[in-house]
Amino acid sequence: MTTVTDLLAAIDDQTTRLVADARELAAPGDLGADSLCAGWSRDHVLNHVARNADALVRLVRAAVDGTGETMYDSPEGRDADIDEGVGRPLGEVVGDVETTAAALAPELARLRDEHADIVLERTPGGPTFTAGMLPFLRLREVVYHHVDLASDFGFGDLDGALQVLFIENELKRQKGAPVAPSMTIRSDEGDIWSIGDADAHVTGSRAGILTWLARQDPSGVRADTLPELTKGL
Repeated sequence: MTTVTDLLAAIDDQTTRLVADARELAAPGDLGADSLCAGWSRDHVLNHVARNADALVRLVRAAVDGTGETMYDSPEGRDADIDEGVGRPLGEVVGDVETTAAALAPELARLRDEHADIVLERTPGGPTFTAGMLPFLRLREVVYHHVDLASDFGFGDLDGALQVLFIENELKRQKGAPVAPSMTIRSDEGDIWSIGDADAHVTGSRAGILTWLARQDPSGVRADTLPELTKGL
C-alpha cells in the first residue's frame, strides 16, 4: 500500500467501518464511556475525528491553493472545538464524522506529486509535516481512533498490509526519538525489523506488535526485557 490511490481507498473503507461501529453505540452511556485516550470519552474521540477532517481540508487548501492556513489556529482552539461537540445525540455525532469525511475525500484527491514536499504547519510556528503525508495521516487517524473507541475493533481486524504499514511508521517514529530503543522485532507472520544494535528481542503477532508500538499495550508481545518506548512522538 504505497500509492495515494491505495491510501484513499483505505481511508474510505476504514471510515465506513468506523461509522458503522459508532452507530452501534446505542445503549445508554455508550457514547459517554471512557475511550482508550486518557481523559477522553468515546464522544470526544468521534468529535476529534470529525474536526480532524475539517483541519485536513484546511491543509489541502494550504498546499494546493496556497492559502497559508494551518491545521489548527492553536492547541487551545483545537481542544475547544472538540469539547464544543461533546454531548450531542449519537446520530448527530456520527453524522458529523460521516459528513466531514465525505467533504475531505475530494480534497485529498486534489493532491498531486508537485504538492508532496510542501511544508505545512500544525499550528502557527508549531510542528510541521509535508503535504504528501496527509492521506497517510488521515488513515492513521481513522484507524487508531477506531481502536480507541474500545468497542469490538482492534488492530487485529486490519489486513496484513495495513498492519505492516503502521508498524513501519511507528518504528520510524521510534528511530527519530532522542533516545531510540535498541531492538529486533519478529512477527509471528515472519516479518523482522531492527532498530540500533538490536539488543532486545521482541516477538508477537503483527496486531500485538502494533498495539504495543501505537498504544503502549504490551499484552500481545513477548520479550525477556521489553524496551521502553518513547511516547508522544
